[in-house]
Amino acid sequence: MNVPEIKKDFPILQRKMRDKPLTYLDSTATSQKPQQVIDSMVDYYSRYNANVHRAIYELGEEATRAYEGARERIAEFIGAKDPMEVAFTKSTTESLNVVAYGYALKSGRLAKGDEVLGTVLEHHSNHVPWHFVRDLKGIVLKYVDVDDEGHLRMEQYDELITKRTKLVTVAHVSNVLGTITDVKEIAKRAHEVGAVCVVDAAQSVPHLPVDVAALDCDFLAFSGHKMLGPTGIGILYGKKEMLEATEPLLGGGEMISEVHLGSAKWNDVPYKFEGGTPPIAEAIGLGAAVDYLTKLGMLAVRQHEMELTAYALEKLAKIPGVRLYGPRSVKERGGVVSFTMDKAHPHDIASILDVEGVCIRSGHHCAQPLMERYDLAATARASFYVYNDLEDVDRLVAALEKVNEVFA
Repeated sequence: MNVPEIKKDFPILQRKMRDKPLTYLDSTATSQKPQQVIDSMVDYYSRYNANVHRAIYELGEEATRAYEGARERIAEFIGAKDPMEVAFTKSTTESLNVVAYGYALKSGRLAKGDEVLGTVLEHHSNHVPWHFVRDLKGIVLKYVDVDDEGHLRMEQYDELITKRTKLVTVAHVSNVLGTITDVKEIAKRAHEVGAVCVVDAAQSVPHLPVDVAALDCDFLAFSGHKMLGPTGIGILYGKKEMLEATEPLLGGGEMISEVHLGSAKWNDVPYKFEGGTPPIAEAIGLGAAVDYLTKLGMLAVRQHEMELTAYALEKLAKIPGVRLYGPRSVKERGGVVSFTMDKAHPHDIASILDVEGVCIRSGHHCAQPLMERYDLAATARASFYVYNDLEDVDRLVAALEKVNEVFA
């Protein structure tokens, strides 16, 4: 992968922080945006800004073609059989809430005593919606544990899945440990008892090839801003029959086919989930991001991140006092490295690195149950993407050595 050329596409990476090169290692939180994505949104607002699915004049038709064109390219990117299996939402969180409220709560498909099986790996966005369903419906929540290295304890699926299990949900890649879970196997076990499989793919779709047909999951959620696209746009993929069985969250214009005083009939999927004026520019920007990643090739993206992660794990392990978390094998993890240092709190680490122009995340990463599993309050986390190279890892290592000097 030609990272020097890729870096030229990202205007923000040309700036300096305190006269030092900006080293951005927080793409798990949000990615940077290439000029091509920025230009696509400026082009929409500059040349054909109009609402979609309403107007019969040319501007409106151009906007609708661009909006639906983005949906088609996103569907192809994740291996969906039909673009109508892809709904635009605000975020991964909103997509998961649509499933929790629309499928698990409002549709009446889950009853008191039914079980939802998650894992301790999940981001809060895949914990909290199920708490709501439990509190309002009386369902039972169960969780698969991880081992000390961060792998899901797959044998627990045999112990925890029962005839009362109606829904199984899992993060494809942990945003803390980087653990890649075996979604295909988990979906298979869910289907054996008639349960549906819901996947939080916020950290997988941006970083490795994802094929929803091969995974055979029923729902899959991810965000645009973590994959070079803008904020304010997310995707809910669902098998068509699953989307049809799901009630919409929002009522209003465009999500209905007809309305009468006292009654309404929902529009076809996915439009029944896109009430009101949708995020048009954001959808177009996400389409441009998909084009950018497609041109790079997701296999190449994955290989590049594996190389960076292997290099980082090797270098960080040599720094006195650094403790690393997650699978040891880079084949089993995404481009995320979480760590602690004996003499410094993660917030202090991040602050000192900031002075050196190195941006990392510190805290519980919206995964407090996982922190509790390892008896941690917080970790520091470096995460990599297409615009990072080995020099970025070297700057991280040099900055961490300064942390040790400060706290010696």
